Amino acid sequence: SCYRVILFTFCRDCVAKGRPFHLFRLLLQYHEPEFCSFLDTKKITPDSYAISWVGSLFSSSCLPEVSQALWDVYLQQADPFLIFFLMLIILVNAKYVTVQTVHKEEIISKLKHSPESLDVEDLDDLFSLAQYYNSKTPLSLRKENHNLFGSSLVALKEEDMDLSQALCLPVSVPEILQANQLQPEGVRFFVVDCRPAEQYNAGHLSTAFHLDSDLMLHNPSEFALSVKSLLEAQKQSLESGSVASGEHLCFMGSGREEEDMYMNMVLAHFLQKNKEFVSIAKGGFMALQQHLADINVEGPDNVYVHWIVSTSGSYSSLSSADGELNSTDGKGVKSLVNKMTFALKSKSVNVKEKVISFIENTSTPVERMSFNLPWPDKGILDRHISSSDRVGRPYRGVKPVFSIGDEEEYDTDEIDSSSISDDDRKEIVNIQTWINKPDVKHHIPCNEVKETGHMFPSHLLITATHMYCLREIAARKGFAYIQSRQALNSVVKITSKKNLTVHTDICTLD
Repeated sequence: SCYRVILFTFCRDCVAKGRPFHLFRLLLQYHEPEFCSFLDTKKITPDSYAISWVGSLFSSSCLPEVSQALWDVYLQQADPFLIFFLMLIILVNAKYVTVQTVHKEEIISKLKHSPESLDVEDLDDLFSLAQYYNSKTPLSLRKENHNLFGSSLVALKEEDMDLSQALCLPVSVPEILQANQLQPEGVRFFVVDCRPAEQYNAGHLSTAFHLDSDLMLHNPSEFALSVKSLLEAQKQSLESGSVASGEHLCFMGSGREEEDMYMNMVLAHFLQKNKEFVSIAKGGFMALQQHLADINVEGPDNVYVHWIVSTSGSYSSLSSADGELNSTDGKGVKSLVNKMTFALKSKSVNVKEKVISFIENTSTPVERMSFNLPWPDKGILDRHISSSDRVGRPYRGVKPVFSIGDEEEYDTDEIDSSSISDDDRKEIVNIQTWINKPDVKHHIPCNEVKETGHMFPSHLLITATHMYCLREIAARKGFAYIQSRQALNSVVKITSKKNLTVHTDICTLD
């Protein structure tokens, strides 16, 4: 029913200081750090102006005809996270008026009533820009926060991060590894390893730039030079199209709280400089090691050791840098760590020359990681928004209501909102874990049949409200992609084509 569709579109915990508003602040900081800093200075939190936006899907602030038109498009998108990006566009559009206001109460009032200026004609611009910002946002924002919507199948886990305490947007290690490999456009990460030099030299992600966070306190002048080198290396990597390139900065620590205190200071430094697209690797280097061990724990040979590189090129066991991992229960982690390389280079390594020479492929050869992932299909690249896309009606001399600054103008007609699909956002999960979830009412082993006739071993999981299709990953036994999430009330017809000569038991859901 329409009621149930709307019910599962609303955020949970939509209260003052609720989780959705902490998440929105991180999203605002990621794209508009200067404006976010301005609001933080005024002690204005998102729940003070946006709680009615989320709670009513903007109907409390918009005219009835605008609300109806907005809901028509919004519900057809079937993307509960879209509301965060609509809020972001509305906030960005009100930025230039807001920053000229002095008093806190007046700012809150202006922001709260800013959707009232929306007209039906503005909605195309609104949704196009929302999709644009969506394409420039790490997928971890969705994957790590699915528990904000839907059934308790994805209920909040105890180990989930408290977003109110997050310094910036957390990004999962799997996304960091896959983004630069699979996406020619969209979100690509320039990884900054902030661990001490001895840990970095012992083993690190081969595309990572080293920025020793200890220098910030112990040698500020050298730290300033390192930051300058970092930004230059990032610029050159983007220009050269290197696999290490990325417009989005992702900082990686050790994963141990006591050691990452200095890294948090470095993060704060970049945020104070209003650097956009700043994120942190969730779990740090420990999470990277654990992930690389887990994804090949049953393989005959751990080829993923090539994701880790040493500055010396000589293999040995890590005895100190990350020794705590060797004592864990996971044999895969110990196996991976024992294969890592060890370096004897000192803290005075010239970071700028090392990274730039790596980007230009002119440095002395070192053991580097392989970028040939066995999953997913290498021939299928995620499709993102392209300047060559043309959809919708052209504007006829009408100035868009929504714009992003005077220096940047986007032709919103060139943004194809249909390019953001479920196939672009596949999530990898453990099959048995999902089968055993308490909300699963039925589990049906089956095969997904494509139009070409190819069959893929799959699993249908039925809950009280949704149907999940998990497609097995041939290269990773026991794991699957979440091929689709479909609300049961959206299935209006189930048919079986009996005239098929090959597969007489095929069901089609419409």
